[in-house]
Amino acid sequence: MMAWRAALGGFVCLLAASGPAATAAERADDKPAASELQYRLQPGDVLLISVWKEKDLDTEALVRPDGGLSFPLVGDLDAAGRTVAEVRATLTQRLKPFIPDPVVTVQIKLIGGNHIYVIGKVNKPGDFPFSTPVDVMQALSMAGGTTPFASLNEIVILRRHNGQEQVLRFRYAEVIRGRSLGQNVVLQSGDTVVVP
Repeated sequence: MMAWRAALGGFVCLLAASGPAATAAERADDKPAASELQYRLQPGDVLLISVWKEKDLDTEALVRPDGGLSFPLVGDLDAAGRTVAEVRATLTQRLKPFIPDPVVTVQIKLIGGNHIYVIGKVNKPGDFPFSTPVDVMQALSMAGGTTPFASLNEIVILRRHNGQEQVLRFRYAEVIRGRSLGQNVVLQSGDTVVVP
């Protein structure tokens, strides 16, 4: 009986030692980092900004087409491509000369900037706003799926990066079979999925 308990205790200790490490390793392999999933502000988004005990500073701020936004006492700051936390940190820093230890709250009121476009032989072509990451397969689903006459292995993603047009290829038949999954890229605001 004592030998059985000792063996069981050793097994439990082994599980305790290896379990969390295995779980952490699995998490590292299977899940993207939290920073990859954070929403990045885009022109057209509307933010609610408030400063604790400073009602006069409560305001709605639009992220302008140039990517900036304006806030009292702070002036203009770049917002496009930044997270809400980054904007809050910048506002807090810039308010310190005027307000001791400012407590700033920034919330998204309206997501008006992140859009992808799906055109061609899909059931519901159009532009689709998004607030969480969307990959190509999800975009095709948002567009109601493809029509029977779509050339599924000739789908392309058009992306503008630093003024240059990029073309990313997407072969549906490979991805649906679990092959070449790297093609199923996370789309960026302004991307166009073309289904010929």
